[in-house]
Amino acid sequence: MIVGIFKQVAESGPSVHVAPAGVLEIGGVTITNSILYGWICGLVIAALLIFVARRVTVKPKGGLIQFIEIGVDFITNLVEGAFDDKKVGRKYVPFFVTIFFFILLNNWLGLLPFVGEGFRSGENPLLRPFTGDLNGTLAIGVVTMIMVYAASIVEAGGPLKYIRHFFIGSPKNPLYFGIGLLEIFTDLTRVLSLSLRLFLNITIGEIVIAVFAYLGHTVAPLTALPFFLIELFVAALQAYIFTILSTMYLAIAVNHASEHTDDEYLTEQDVPETIGVQTSGSVRGQV
Repeated sequence: MIVGIFKQVAESGPSVHVAPAGVLEIGGVTITNSILYGWICGLVIAALLIFVARRVTVKPKGGLIQFIEIGVDFITNLVEGAFDDKKVGRKYVPFFVTIFFFILLNNWLGLLPFVGEGFRSGENPLLRPFTGDLNGTLAIGVVTMIMVYAASIVEAGGPLKYIRHFFIGSPKNPLYFGIGLLEIFTDLTRVLSLSLRLFLNITIGEIVIAVFAYLGHTVAPLTALPFFLIELFVAALQAYIFTILSTMYLAIAVNHASEHTDDEYLTEQDVPETIGVQTSGSVRGQV
């Protein structure tokens, strides 16, 4: 079957579908091929991770369970290491582990040969990679950044204190105020940067594999294989980059809020006490 799919691509030419296509309707709502495959991948990923979670033991196991455990440990250490207080970082480990595996496995499942030209619905592919659709990556980016902003506000102690960390000096200073506004605008563009980076890398990889399968003709599997293996690595790399960037966005805000809290504590507690001691000493010297 796999060889037949590659031959079909080789004979008909590289078919590039950047935009998603509608394949069915539910209640008057059009379901695109990327959303349909995203639902399928979501069910597969959930079933896989539940299966692994129920079989994890104190004694390490090999195979798929060990692979998932290594991934969880890797992301756990990454998240905890990004925060000044590891206890704070540990609270957000489940979210970032979920994001990492969701993107990683979606990327890999999108490379299966029957995705794309393997099955068709009319003139369009029945299935398309979820992360190969800008709508899909934008949804992941929006959900991630909403979580990052919500957690940052909670850790900062309120929305005003969170906004305050964008201004390095007094907001009354025009220069500092302008820099603060620029920082806020840059922060809001992170959703697009996360989404576009993931979408473009996955889509370009899909196009490269299709082109080299076409150039190979009868030996399409051989000519496409090296680029398929490269895309396996790129897919994992993009999942890592997305996770570490979103982690750093949250960690920077939380660590900065913690520094402000410490400064306020020193100002309100230690400084008055120190001044009081010095004043008492001065009085005793005069006496």
